Amino acid sequence: MNAPFAIERTLAMRAANLADAAELALIEGFVAASGGSVFHRPAWLLAVESGTGNKARGLLAERGGAITGWLPLNEIHSPIFGRMLASSGFAVEGGALADRPQTAEALCRAAEELALRLSCPTIELRGGHVPADWTMRTDSHCGFVAPLAADDETQLLAIPRKQRAEVRRGLGHAMEISTGRGEADRAAHYAVYAQSVRNLGTPVFPRSLFDAVLDTLDADILTVRHEGEPLASVLSLYHDGAVMPYWGGGTAAARHWRANDVMYYALMNHARARGCDRFDFGRSKTGSGAFHFKRNWGFEPQPLAYASWTAPGAEARDADPTSAAHAMQIALWKKLPLAVANRLGPLIARGLG
Repeated sequence: MNAPFAIERTLAMRAANLADAAELALIEGFVAASGGSVFHRPAWLLAVESGTGNKARGLLAERGGAITGWLPLNEIHSPIFGRMLASSGFAVEGGALADRPQTAEALCRAAEELALRLSCPTIELRGGHVPADWTMRTDSHCGFVAPLAADDETQLLAIPRKQRAEVRRGLGHAMEISTGRGEADRAAHYAVYAQSVRNLGTPVFPRSLFDAVLDTLDADILTVRHEGEPLASVLSLYHDGAVMPYWGGGTAAARHWRANDVMYYALMNHARARGCDRFDFGRSKTGSGAFHFKRNWGFEPQPLAYASWTAPGAEARDADPTSAAHAMQIALWKKLPLAVANRLGPLIARGLG
């Protein structure tokens, strides 16, 4: 007579083989079935590796040969901030996808062992369940997601009154809006984005990262011009019915022309036309200017859970641009000539992770 209960299969852990197309397809399927983000996808890890040189890795949990857990990882190298494993590199989401909390914890323990073997004293997970002895924060960043409206006019009316007035002012300047993935789109976006982050005191990412994401994932660029001059531009990701404006910014003149306001409204309409039903405004540092800007658009902040592990005897990694420890460097970076910032920035930014 058969036993009236299922036999619990042993949980097996192993490194993923991201060079195997069949294994990649299985992991992509698991991510989709588990409701994972675009940053859980092996395609994201490989784009980061291609664009920055930070190796794509991942850990799999299996029972009976079937995937029951997945932890995407990039091995980040920085001569300034040290080495770490990030889930996922250059992402705002990540962490373990698993069938149960115990599986997620087992993946985290396996990541600890991997980190020690790779001489990475830090692990950062942007989401997911972690062991109780890891450091967890829910007060550092918030996410902002809201449904898209049914049409352009309804979308405009859904924006709170004061912010809607800013959008209308921008639309009154006869802006030119274009979307695409070609060389002209990429060059305009990088020029605008590089100026924007320099003005914030942040090193710009290498353009190769943006190119790799555009070439690997469902992504495009929307640029706002006035009299042919690019003022604001954003590289957006599309995943599971949502659009996420991910790398965007504006020139010094963008504020005068309300170009950023026009950009986000235009992206909402563009994304709806592409079949999206949600606008994911991404994450912002809690209480920051970007945080309040997104609230002004009517988005409600949702706290994000970020976790980290530091190897015994090692110092905690601090690459937070709002940290007081980096205030002087940020102030100096803002004063760099743009050409110098664009030459040095990618060398530093590829190690931020």
